[in-house]
This record gives sequence, C-alpha cells and structure tokens, in this order.
Amino acid sequence: MNIFINISGVYDDEAWAPKDARAIDLRDLEGCCCYCDPEAEAAIRQAISPFPAEGVHWIDTGDYHYISKLWLEKISEPFVLALFDNHPDDQETAFGDLLSCGSWVKAARESLPMMKADYLNTGNIPGDLPVYISIDIDVMPRKFARTDWDQGDMDLSTLTAALDHIAGNHRILGADVCGGLVSAKGALAEDLAVNSRTRELLEAHLRHLI
Repeated sequence: MNIFINISGVYDDEAWAPKDARAIDLRDLEGCCCYCDPEAEAAIRQAISPFPAEGVHWIDTGDYHYISKLWLEKISEPFVLALFDNHPDDQETAFGDLLSCGSWVKAARESLPMMKADYLNTGNIPGDLPVYISIDIDVMPRKFARTDWDQGDMDLSTLTAALDHIAGNHRILGADVCGGLVSAKGALAEDLAVNSRTRELLEAHLRHLI
C-alpha cells in the first residue's frame, strides 16, 4: 500500500503522487512544521490510524520526518530501524517533550520497546529481526535530491543497493520516504523535476521490495 501525507504542498508543487496511493491531506494543519505540538501530533496520529505500518509511506519534506515515529508505534513485534538520512535525528529537542524532525529517533529509542536497535546509512544490519526503513532524500547529493537541509553524498544506486541488501537478509515491515523542497522555500522547476524523478525511482524500487 502506498500512502502519501501532504502537509506543505510539496507533492502539489511537483505534480507527483505515488501509484495507487491513498492520500492524507493535512495542508490545513498548524503547529507541525519541524516541531509538532500535542494537538497536531494527535491529529496526525488520528489521520494515519486506519493504515498499517506495512507499505510505503510518503511523509512530505524533511520538516515532517518525525511522522516516522508514529508509523513505528504501529509495529507490534520486535524490529530494527534502518535510517538513511544525512542527519541522525537523535538530538535533544529544544522545546521540552515536543516531537521534532531532529529528535524523533531518540524519542523512538526511549518509548518504543519493540524497537531493538537503529542503524544509520548502512545496509549491513546484524541479526535476523525484521526491519522498518526510513529514508530522507537529503542523504543524497543535489544530483538526486534538492532540499533546504544540508545534504549527504550517497548516490541513488548506493542507496538502492543498501535497500536490496537489507531485503535479502531481513523481512521488510514497511518504509517511509521524506524530503524535498517547496516553491514557497525557493524551489525552481529543475529542483521539483529532480525530486520527482528520484521519487519515481524509489517508489518503483520499494514497491518491488515490500
């Protein structure tokens, strides 16, 4: 199942949607950009409540990567997280207990007993537990992704090879993808086209694996 959550309007700007997708429209939601206040967190959790962790979830730009934790909450068996991101997202939040795009991995470690470990930017996952995959496209350079965060140097082929390696050794429970750039933050037509193309390639690859 493909699900995409539209908050910033990034998918509108790109004129892109995954094949056979279920859309969750949260463009009117407030209190959720980078930091998520309790009311917004409750609204997002309610919006995704009908859907399982299985499948591929497209969760807007990197400002909303914290939504990954809400998908992880749905997993009822021991698992590990494979995170592909130019940032570890395991920092202390600057605003108390608010969930944020920079703290969600730490929050997941501390609050999700079924999550036994997390691994950053590697396909070499030890053990035999099932894996949930979370990807921020800012792990890749500008050739493959355009974002308003600093970006890494992982080629798309390296990323997909790592995904293949994980899938060859573990059961994949589900995956999510975030990242991008909106017109309101300066995205040009070329930026939107680059991101759309990478999304299409990732969607096809993940559909094959999950």
